[in-house]
Amino acid sequence: MASRYLDLDTVKFLLYNVHDLDGVLAQERFKDYDRASVDLFLNAVSDFSDKELFPYFQEMDARPAHFEDGEVHVHPQVTQYMKKAGEMGLAAALFDHEVGGLQMPNCVVTAAAYIQESANNHLPGYIGLTFGAAELILHFGNEHLKKTYVPNMLSGAWNGTMCLTEPQAGSSLSDIVTSAEPDGEHYLISGQKIFISGGDYKGVENVVHLVLARIKGAPAGTKGISLFVVPKHRPDGDGQLVFNDVNTVGDFQKMGQRGYCTTHLSFGDKKECRGWLVGEPHQGLKYMFLMMNGARIAVGRGAAAIAMAAYRASLAYAKERPQGRKLTSTGKKDVSEAQTLIINHPDVKRMLLTQKVIVEGALSLVLLSAKYQDLSLTHPEESERKKYHYLLELLTPVAKTYPSEKGLESVSNGVQVLGGYGYCSDFILQQYYRDIRIFSIYEGTTGIQSMDLLGRKVTMDQGVALTHLAGEMGKTIKEAMGEDSLKSFAGVLAGKTDLMKKVLNYLMGYAGKGNYERFLADATVFMDFFGNILIGWLWLDMSLHANKALSDGATKHSAAFYKSKIHAMRFYYTYELPKSEASAAILLNTSDLTVSVDEGLFE
Repeated sequence: MASRYLDLDTVKFLLYNVHDLDGVLAQERFKDYDRASVDLFLNAVSDFSDKELFPYFQEMDARPAHFEDGEVHVHPQVTQYMKKAGEMGLAAALFDHEVGGLQMPNCVVTAAAYIQESANNHLPGYIGLTFGAAELILHFGNEHLKKTYVPNMLSGAWNGTMCLTEPQAGSSLSDIVTSAEPDGEHYLISGQKIFISGGDYKGVENVVHLVLARIKGAPAGTKGISLFVVPKHRPDGDGQLVFNDVNTVGDFQKMGQRGYCTTHLSFGDKKECRGWLVGEPHQGLKYMFLMMNGARIAVGRGAAAIAMAAYRASLAYAKERPQGRKLTSTGKKDVSEAQTLIINHPDVKRMLLTQKVIVEGALSLVLLSAKYQDLSLTHPEESERKKYHYLLELLTPVAKTYPSEKGLESVSNGVQVLGGYGYCSDFILQQYYRDIRIFSIYEGTTGIQSMDLLGRKVTMDQGVALTHLAGEMGKTIKEAMGEDSLKSFAGVLAGKTDLMKKVLNYLMGYAGKGNYERFLADATVFMDFFGNILIGWLWLDMSLHANKALSDGATKHSAAFYKSKIHAMRFYYTYELPKSEASAAILLNTSDLTVSVDEGLFE
């Protein structure tokens, strides 16, 4: 089912067939669900998105969140969305039945969030961060914190946030200075946090902040950071809410995602801001990373959703817009003929296919990461849980980065399809282009994700995660080798895995000599290289399932649907995968043009 902003058939094909939802539903935790119930849920979310999200998308951009008279004002649909999403259980979908959750697989919840973000990427972040904050409280908080805050958060009545960044620290969390001073059963919190998504707005009853701060006398660096629950309004003993000295200083005005407020908060201006310790002292960063890993995949999911919506919009335009004429056999145009639709021009087809392979490849990567998370927690065999945990760790920085960076390229192609109209506010493409630009910055920039991939995830435990990934890719290559129509592509992918080994062996030589700065200098280039090959694997896997469906005479989707997946794979292997060779050439270059460059050479 294709809509103005989403191809739901592709979502279901990837979820049910390519990534084997049945294998996830077979786990004991998810015994209450089957394909039919998941289908009903996703269809309900799609209908909800059609009615409550997409109609407000452009309006929220035109009427952005803003700071006025000491408060952040957002579009009224934010409050409506939180209420209705809470009623549907969207904030509680992953949690246990015992705390009011739906106990759904993460891969299903991820698909549902993707549907919403395709419809309107400004709204789901409010409930997504609320879920993340509630998750931290449930995992590490005491019973008092759980009972006091979680029910109202899961119902959508109260918002939740994560407060990490400070004006002087940016991404360097070791330099945060927000302080926490013991004061009886709580702590007095003092400091400032910036870039707090959904941090506060008029119309929400309460906001529950998860704040990183240093207890007085704590060690320097990240080892001295603790985590606190700091509500805007603290419940008193009589069930009333009392202002907790959490002050909104302003709201950042952004080029995109203008309906999603981003606040500057000040804690303890009057020395009356109370915070409650979550878990043990000095363990805050470790706790926060439970939320951060999920948040990073969620960022990739949001970028993939925007890219999908932009693709649907540019494809629809290309099917409706007449312009120019096709070339004749003489290489000239016959001006006496009627204009042709622009989708008939080869260069437009190339741009649309570029969008398609990025969009659907990114979605496949996000869903696979969510599946690995499910199985890392629920598989009955410990060895399998460990394997999926390693795979999830390895894929997380890529799942955040590939959709964000390549999604921007995809949307740019969409703007180009529309030509001059793509640049005009009358058409939706320019909004998608502005919205997606922030996603490569959210939750750690591309550079940070790339250093995490190469410096930590590739090397952890002597490269065991890469070994597991090679095993998964090897299964696909072996199966594709048995299909005449896919054998040559399997051979190409096998060659790329050999190239990856060559690149890693070369780079590890620098690490082995203790030259870590040189080892990580081209980490972002490695991210491009690694992501390019990874998506090549996922497209070959998609083609295997499409090929099988055609051979079996499957009728769930049309023959054209399955053929489109195979054609897209062939396009990827022709136009995208060869780019790995250029990246490899850079990574294998012995020149040092960045680490030792004198700053005077930038003049």
